[in-house]
Amino acid sequence: MYILVVFCQIEHRLIKTEVPFFKKNQAEKSKSAKNQGGGRDTSWGGISSWYDETVEKENSYQKELILPNLLRLLDIKKGEKIIDIACGQGFFAREYSKHGASVAGTDISPELISIANERSQGSGAVFNVSSANKQQFPNSAFDKASCILALQDIEDLNGTIFEVGRLLKPGGLFVAVINHPAFRVPKRSSWVVDEKNKIQFRRVDEYISETKVKFEVHPGSTSSPQADQITTYFHRPLQSYFKALEKAGLAVVRLEEWVSNKESQPGPRSDMENKARREFPLFMALVARH
Repeated sequence: MYILVVFCQIEHRLIKTEVPFFKKNQAEKSKSAKNQGGGRDTSWGGISSWYDETVEKENSYQKELILPNLLRLLDIKKGEKIIDIACGQGFFAREYSKHGASVAGTDISPELISIANERSQGSGAVFNVSSANKQQFPNSAFDKASCILALQDIEDLNGTIFEVGRLLKPGGLFVAVINHPAFRVPKRSSWVVDEKNKIQFRRVDEYISETKVKFEVHPGSTSSPQADQITTYFHRPLQSYFKALEKAGLAVVRLEEWVSNKESQPGPRSDMENKARREFPLFMALVARH
């Protein structure tokens, strides 16, 4: 067991909290994560720099829309232990630390974990490479857990949710944010404009079927030295998430749907576009209690 020294930025004083972390070295952990089934089906490590820039830029959905709502739902108390599963480059984990939590972040991508460690020096958050469905922490180690915009990229949903249930203390809280499964189905949903009636609506060709879709991330981008990457998205209807949570001993206590905070530039279609944004939510948040 290692001693995690957490710098609480609210109180500006040193707190010592015992949290068990990996004992393997980084190379062993990276190899282990890659060999475990059911993590991110395709690691985003190959486009880690682009992903980091996308999340960290001003007016990103992560900063402007998801973060304020996430902090409200988690209602973080000083000293709580929180794990952020599939944490990427650690954006949300760092924010949890700012609110006084003792934070662990895990992701299958060693490249993203490297960025997380670089960006999080002094924050108190600790990051390790790990597959989402096989965490190396003891039972009931955390008060709260989150998985933000990642469950849709993970093949082993049941295994990942089971790990959440295992890691949470009795009464612990889990918050997951996903692309809204009813309206955002890759290659099976799209925007349609009805010029005659001046409306924009959402066409959905499939919903109930679980599908595995490969698509290109930031196709044609020239702003990043990293090449475009083919990654995998797992569409599931809402019932699949509820069933997985129930099997893991987690009960959904709240569901929220978040619409886009963007606005179209003035133009002939701007009114219908803005109305459509307000009516068809981008994201869904599931809050479950152990």
